[in-house]
Amino acid sequence: MSAEMLAMSEYGRDPRKHHFSPYADNGGTTIAIAGDDFVMVGSDTRLTNYSGILSRNQTKVFPLTEKTMIASTGCWADVLSLYKDLQAKLTLYSQEHHDEMSTPAIAQLVSTVLYWRRFFPYYVSNMVIGLDEDGSGVVYHYDPVGHMEKLRFSSAGASVAQIQPLLDNQLGALNMKDAVPPKVTKALAHQLMHDAFISAAERDVKTGDSCIIYTVTKDGVAEEQVKLRRD
Repeated sequence: MSAEMLAMSEYGRDPRKHHFSPYADNGGTTIAIAGDDFVMVGSDTRLTNYSGILSRNQTKVFPLTEKTMIASTGCWADVLSLYKDLQAKLTLYSQEHHDEMSTPAIAQLVSTVLYWRRFFPYYVSNMVIGLDEDGSGVVYHYDPVGHMEKLRFSSAGASVAQIQPLLDNQLGALNMKDAVPPKVTKALAHQLMHDAFISAAERDVKTGDSCIIYTVTKDGVAEEQVKLRRD
């Protein structure tokens, strides 16, 4: 056997590293804005896998109680697993206490659940939104291992780099000399959320198709759907 053929026969016998990732990024974008007596949350409906589209009709916002919702984006398997875990815990609480858990208590529960999974975390960007005991809108934003921050507005997901600066400017008046943050009304929150999703869909392939906007008040949850780009 020639030296060249011998070299070819030995090719591929060295140890090789096989790469495997348990996570996938299935895209999606969420926005939440809180007001004095309401909170508004929206998500697009596109579910992706790299450049492929898995669904055009999947919301990323889920109800937890009559006054509380959770918005989740990231690895869709983890999103569903986390939501089912929270549903089970909230059902057990309501059966034991004959009452619904409050929004601040749910926010702390989500933080605890995420921290419990910190060594193999849920690959999910979460926001808990709802009304507190006084009827005021609240937004809680999380990192994957449970750190929680209470905010007036926030965004998460694929288009956060485009949307968060817009919210900071229009609602937070950040980096603006002598600027005063505006009073957040339903009309202002709706218009800003509408414009943010339309702009994000123009720039990000993982955001699009349509967005569903939920408005939570003491009277219940109102839902509206807005069409976005479908290409």
